[in-house]
Amino acid sequence: MTSESGGPRCDRGAGDAAGHPAPTENDQLRRFAGIWCRAVHPLAATTMTPDEFEVYLLPLAHRLSAALRGSPFETEAAYAVGAALVNAQCTEPEALPAILGVIDAHLVSCSSSAELPDAPGHEPLAEEDARARCVRLQHALAAGFVRELRRCERDEQEAISRAALAARTEAEKALHASEAKFQAVFEGAVIGVGIAGLDGEVLVVNDAMARMFGGMDFFRPGRNVTEFVHPDDVPGAHELYRELVSGERDHFRIEKPHYRDDGSELWTNLTVTLLRDSSGAPQYQLALAEDITEHRQLRERLRYEATHDELTGLPNRTLFLERLDQVLAAGADAERFGVCYLDLDGFKAVNDSLGHVVGDRMLKAVAERLQRCVKAPDELLARVGGDEFLALVTGPAAQADGAGLARRMLAALAEPVRIEGRELRVRASIGVVDGRAGEIGRAEVLRSADITMYRAKAAGGNRYEIADADSNARVIARHSLTNGLPSALEKGEFFIEYQPLVRLTDGTVRGAEALVRWLHPVHGVLGPDQFIPLAEDTGLIVPLGRWVLEQAARQAREWRDAADDDGEPLRVNVNLSPCQLSHPTLVSDTVAVLESAGLCPSALCLEVTENDLIGADESALRPLRQLADLGVDIALDDFGTGYSNLSYLRRLPVSQLKLDRSFTRGMQRAPADPVDVKIVEGIVSLAHTLDLAVTVEGVETAVQAEHLRGLGCDTAQGWYYARPGPPERLHTLALADAS
Repeated sequence: MTSESGGPRCDRGAGDAAGHPAPTENDQLRRFAGIWCRAVHPLAATTMTPDEFEVYLLPLAHRLSAALRGSPFETEAAYAVGAALVNAQCTEPEALPAILGVIDAHLVSCSSSAELPDAPGHEPLAEEDARARCVRLQHALAAGFVRELRRCERDEQEAISRAALAARTEAEKALHASEAKFQAVFEGAVIGVGIAGLDGEVLVVNDAMARMFGGMDFFRPGRNVTEFVHPDDVPGAHELYRELVSGERDHFRIEKPHYRDDGSELWTNLTVTLLRDSSGAPQYQLALAEDITEHRQLRERLRYEATHDELTGLPNRTLFLERLDQVLAAGADAERFGVCYLDLDGFKAVNDSLGHVVGDRMLKAVAERLQRCVKAPDELLARVGGDEFLALVTGPAAQADGAGLARRMLAALAEPVRIEGRELRVRASIGVVDGRAGEIGRAEVLRSADITMYRAKAAGGNRYEIADADSNARVIARHSLTNGLPSALEKGEFFIEYQPLVRLTDGTVRGAEALVRWLHPVHGVLGPDQFIPLAEDTGLIVPLGRWVLEQAARQAREWRDAADDDGEPLRVNVNLSPCQLSHPTLVSDTVAVLESAGLCPSALCLEVTENDLIGADESALRPLRQLADLGVDIALDDFGTGYSNLSYLRRLPVSQLKLDRSFTRGMQRAPADPVDVKIVEGIVSLAHTLDLAVTVEGVETAVQAEHLRGLGCDTAQGWYYARPGPPERLHTLALADAS
């Protein structure tokens, strides 16, 4: 059988049918404690395990059982049991009904068995009396439970009150200490501190802030932060302030200038923070200001020194490139720009002859004149090198403006510069480049300006040129050839072609002119006019000229060995450049080449242009005289183009004149130009009088050859006879003449 609550009831018989002994009181109460534990433990907040909780309940069960059967009947034990259950943390709302339910269902049955021995002070009870007592015990237990629960709650409230009082006391002490610290920090801070309302009215500032602005009078009552606007405020400063006071941001930091009352300027590193109330609503604005006036002045001075030329005070290359980058970084629809690259002509000679002090003074004078040419806001002039200046113009007519600026700068430099009683003439070459942002990069702008400036310099200087893609391409190609010259000689890229020299009286081949060619790996075969000037500029002409002389001498020896011993040996003509003429080893190198080739000096003719010998003094002519004394023929090439005095021929160590083709073009057809005939006739007569042979260049027709033969010219060369070609073709021509 089970009880109404579902728990097992205690049998009251002395034993079961099998004859087992009847349970003792302890067994019954232990079972009651187990039932009680299983009913209450899941609802309690106790930290005890179920086993521990059952052990805890067992003595309480004994006390209730004893109180139920006690005489006289008293309920104090039930009060104590209620308090004990509270102390066991059975304080959840559902716990007390479960406790009372177990007592109601099982206490009487486990405590009123007839077989339970009577203890002292106990008496047998009728079931009705036991039930009545059980109800009173339940009421007493509930009362004790509630009383103890209230006492615990009261103790907790008192503890909380004491803790709150202690915390409030500590908070008041901390607040007082905090206020004292804040006051100390506020007054003693070395940076400026100020508080203003959201409307901008200044409420309080510390002494450091007042000192920055010239005194506390600056922050007179009613002063508003909106009055501190400065023309040099960073863009967007007003928007930052609006977002702060509206609560959209909590702080911002800027470098800000201010005007003091005396008109002086103060720069601050300013941090403004929004102060909110306990609900988070904006309440005040707190400003922290650090005086950075001296730091900024130092920074600006260092910036100026880093971006300006020390000698002239003009912007330097760094600042110019910054400005150029800004222009080039503009949108695709930006205005056009122009760059003028100016380089002084012959400035090195001023430094070398008059010294750097005079050179510096000249540069300062030039800078002042150029600066006066650059006045518009969209124009910038910079000194970017020793005697180099760059100017930048922007606007829709950048090319025209750039060319106009170049003309103004040349005009400004037209007047001589007076330094220490000297009048120094100033010449300059200028390259002008224009373009539009997005179409050209910085490197290309500067390269084009540089190339264009050198084009102006190559055209004679003291002028400007406007950038042209084709012209620049030619300059770049020239630069490429110049860089490739040194390795070309080492790689064997040069070769020689020979153009025959024909005797006009009988049409026989008497020799040939050696003409060097360059088999360039990219540009193909290049003629001497395309690289000889470059070789002269770079100094490579001396080793190249010696190589040509060696090859020509060796070829002349081969011609001699292949020819009839009774015949006249073929002679080879080799051109000499001005650099070779002035080179100290010309004579010794020539002698060494002749000896190495086993060639007679009379089989060699060295050609020198007339312009190279005009005005030459005796020391310059000495190497040619020495070679002539050795038996080497000297030919005066391009005769008639130098406008020299013909009597000058008497003192030159030459044996031949090579008449320039410009004098014989009028003889290419019949009838011949009578003026050309008279000029050539006079030159031939004079040359023969001086015992000089005459060779004519550029013979292209039989009519022309016949005219020259009739005028007494000795030899000729030109396409009429043969184009320049390999040496073996000349030998074939010679054999044909011999036959």
